[in-house]
Amino acid sequence: MSNVYLVSLGCDKNRVDGEVMIGTLRNAGYAVIHDPAAAKAIIVNTCGFIRDAVQESIDLILELSEHKTAGECQALIIVGCMAQRYRAEIEESIPEADVIIGVGEYEGIADVVAGLIGPGTNKMQSTELSRLAARSDDITPHIAYVKIAEGCDNCCTYCTIPSIRGAYKSRPMQDIASECKQLVAAGARELVLVAQDTAFYGTDIYGEKKLPALLREIAQTSGATWIRLMYAYPEHITDELIDTIAKLPQVCKYIDMPIQHSEYQVLKPMGRKSSKESLIQLIERLRQRMPEIAIRTTLIVGFPGELTAIFARLHKFMKQMQFDRLGVFPYSQEEGTPAAKMANQLSESVKTKRMESLMDTQRQIHFEKQAQYVGRTLPVMLDFKNENSEYIGRTQWDAYEVDAIVTFSSDDTLIQGKVYQVKILGRQQYDLRGRHEPTK
Repeated sequence: MSNVYLVSLGCDKNRVDGEVMIGTLRNAGYAVIHDPAAAKAIIVNTCGFIRDAVQESIDLILELSEHKTAGECQALIIVGCMAQRYRAEIEESIPEADVIIGVGEYEGIADVVAGLIGPGTNKMQSTELSRLAARSDDITPHIAYVKIAEGCDNCCTYCTIPSIRGAYKSRPMQDIASECKQLVAAGARELVLVAQDTAFYGTDIYGEKKLPALLREIAQTSGATWIRLMYAYPEHITDELIDTIAKLPQVCKYIDMPIQHSEYQVLKPMGRKSSKESLIQLIERLRQRMPEIAIRTTLIVGFPGELTAIFARLHKFMKQMQFDRLGVFPYSQEEGTPAAKMANQLSESVKTKRMESLMDTQRQIHFEKQAQYVGRTLPVMLDFKNENSEYIGRTQWDAYEVDAIVTFSSDDTLIQGKVYQVKILGRQQYDLRGRHEPTK
């Protein structure tokens, strides 16, 4: 058997690329397995966004390369963002790598593998969407990530994505709608729309922002229970998009919109088009239209020139806005970006201290918000059953593997991917616990 092992690192967009490659390999007759020691070919789908992600990719590559001497492995293939960004460096420093493939070369992965270990021996006779073949052994087959666009035009001064993945390129709406329909037919219940900036969708091929129309099309034709929107830059969120999220029952009242900072002295050198005033107005519009919407955001601390007083104002802004979900990242000085050459770079210790300060504040905000759910009955999608035979699920206000969970019990046998009414009995740190209330 021509066994192949593939691991994907980094963001949800990389996960989609990995699923496409797995489906392509299976359709070409390869067995994609979970044990690298038994694989003839090992594929590492890398992340190259920031230094920490690059180091994680390198560490894993070196660990897996040992299977070339101590296992069945005959070929080590490196793909993805790090491969695109550092191809020459990888060729020089990791001689164990047999082939290095950039982000635009995924379609030929089966031919690459065939050239290294021979053709597949169990070719599937399938004309289905290739990535469906990758989802048969997923532990959460009811959740499917759908990439609606590639690349980015925002050109933030700290970000490497445009240089790695190129300009923004939307997928045709009907192609996305067709994929969503197939994914739901294959068992998906929650569709998670991802792109570097989902709110910018359609501008390149339709001449205007088309995310509201895309949401309406998917809601009408896919049959999905939930549709979740990730990575919508605030600069491109329109009143039409807000109204569409509010009106469509399938669309989770949840939005991930990375704002990165609140202060003009940082936003401008970041290359961001928002202002504190526009952000406040947007958040107010979202909450006025949907009082229970969960707003997730990310902040970057320690950007060059972020003086103590500027950080203090960011901290105050964060307290005032009371974000429902929030992540904080220390600025990473990435080679090749304009921000890397800016003066007044801050020390790692200052960045870490500022990150911890914001996260301490957010922890209290989150705990208070979660406490408000105690005593309520909430719709919860069942994700899986844990080793203690407890059911684990999420509300519509929580993305899988990103936000909080609900641990709950039930006297019934429940079905993965279905939404159940759960009485919230208490809070456990970030998460909730409850009990399923059967429908009478």
